[in-house]
Amino acid sequence: MPMAEAPYRRVLLKLSGEALQGEGQFGIDFGVVRQLAHAIKEAMALGVEMAIVVGGGNFFRGSAYMAVMERATADYAGMLATIINGLALQDALEKSGLVTRTQTAIPVQAVAEPYILRRAIRHLEKGRVVIFAAGTGNPFFTTDTAAALRALEIGAEILLLGKNKVDGVYDADPRKVPSAQRFDQLTYMEVLNRRLEVMDSTALSLCMEHELPIRVFDPLTPGSIQRAVAREHIGTLVSDKQPTRVATR
Repeated sequence: MPMAEAPYRRVLLKLSGEALQGEGQFGIDFGVVRQLAHAIKEAMALGVEMAIVVGGGNFFRGSAYMAVMERATADYAGMLATIINGLALQDALEKSGLVTRTQTAIPVQAVAEPYILRRAIRHLEKGRVVIFAAGTGNPFFTTDTAAALRALEIGAEILLLGKNKVDGVYDADPRKVPSAQRFDQLTYMEVLNRRLEVMDSTALSLCMEHELPIRVFDPLTPGSIQRAVAREHIGTLVSDKQPTRVATR
């Protein structure tokens, strides 16, 4: 009987802002945040080093305001929203017993550390969860791109892409098309050529260029974060080595 693979040593978990709002239409559902904190604590028990990038779409999505706001200004507002989410998640993680540090790509010294790569890696080596907020610190880049960039900078073995209420990559929106089929495995080029909504093309191209695998899954499914860290096959794996395979139902 083959031995199970060891859990990943270091991962980056990307959480959408919408995942934090639960069933609401806006803001933070603190019950959901506590649920995520508990799930992250379970995953950390496997010995993994974990960094997190959190989005801000539950408060402010810059692209939705481009008709009435200058794009750069809207993007900076979105970065501030990710800081709010990062602090909420930090609080829940600390209350669950995990030592956590939030680093921001734009200076907000009163509430968080500035992003410093060497300091972030040192935190990870000490077993602390590191939350990266404020995206890349630059307008015109999404938090997906920030997640890919930070994952590469810290040497993460995989980017765990937690989608809101979607358990993988489908050939159509499963919330609108009941017959949509979920893929088990895809290559980067297939995602680009099929125009599948995994992440923005800049982020995906960055992962493809550096051969950083991506696992897309629903982080709110019980045990899913722990299973992803343990290298179990959940959701959809996007990499340069796997053939296309549609999930069986």
